[in-house]
Amino acid sequence: MTVQTEQMMTAAPGGEEKRYDVVVVGGGAAGLSGALTLARARRSVLVIDAGRPRNAPAAGVHSYLTREGTPPAELLAAGRAEVTGYGGEIVTGHVTAAERPESGGFRVVLDDGSAVLADRLLVTTGLVDELPRIPGLAERWGREVLHCPYCHGWEVRDQAIGILATGPLAVHQALMWRQWSKDVTFFLHTAPELGRDGYEQLAARDIAVLDGHVTALEVTDDRLTGVRLADDRVIPCRALAVTPRFVARADVLTGLGLEATEQEVNGHVIGSHIAADATGATAVPGVWVAGNVAALTEQVIGAAGAGVRAAAAINADLIAEETRRAVAARRASLSAETEREADGHRHGR
Repeated sequence: MTVQTEQMMTAAPGGEEKRYDVVVVGGGAAGLSGALTLARARRSVLVIDAGRPRNAPAAGVHSYLTREGTPPAELLAAGRAEVTGYGGEIVTGHVTAAERPESGGFRVVLDDGSAVLADRLLVTTGLVDELPRIPGLAERWGREVLHCPYCHGWEVRDQAIGILATGPLAVHQALMWRQWSKDVTFFLHTAPELGRDGYEQLAARDIAVLDGHVTALEVTDDRLTGVRLADDRVIPCRALAVTPRFVARADVLTGLGLEATEQEVNGHVIGSHIAADATGATAVPGVWVAGNVAALTEQVIGAAGAGVRAAAAINADLIAEETRRAVAARRASLSAETEREADGHRHGR
């Protein structure tokens, strides 16, 4: 988080924990878009960001209209400035727990021991990519080791692309990457048996299939040049597509009774996520999720849109509650006035 947009979290008068309409946990595209929408709706909003953006290794954000190729850190810095420009607050910190106090709403506890109160929560903590365990692979993640062709395909077009097959969706992945290059090699690695259809589809698209486990990456001048197989063959490769297991960062929600569940694509589990409706509302009233913690395959622009939708739903929910309270207060006031008038008549006044 950049220092110039960060604000210090202060306690409410009297040393009490400060209360916000909404606390946003996570300061990526989803969280900042939600916070911006809420701040413009004149809500008090605090963003708590641990400073661990998933796309930090990437050179740029792609398929984000008017922001194509923008470095991730630059996009986030601009977003933070917009949020604070409308009165939103942003702090760096790691949320360790979210609780339901007896006073209502939520209590959000940080790792430094501080805590804030919120009427609503928006959790946009993203996910963790669990990568295949191959020496050198994690170090190239987001550079030449990739998973999304819509995010990185153009940048490696017409280059030698390898597909590290680790699961049943590997054939689908290879056929997708074939759109960006004619030079695609399918490394069977630890994938299950492809079957006749799988081999036929790869052959029809001129995708070479190689047996054997990939044991290491070959890097020259800080650039991927090939992959090494268990039999010591080195196959030239300029980009390597992998399929991580996408694991939602959802520990903060455990104390509220929300557990991550499996998410499937084409009948195959690709990771875990927090289930929610189209607006991001979870099974716990008052808690919304947006971005990759809810939708594992969401790109940056989609995560930003999800943050906006969740924020609008949260604002509508707050408006409904405030209206209910106002109606109840009005009825109570009218009832008291009627009672006073009746009492006056009884006493001849």
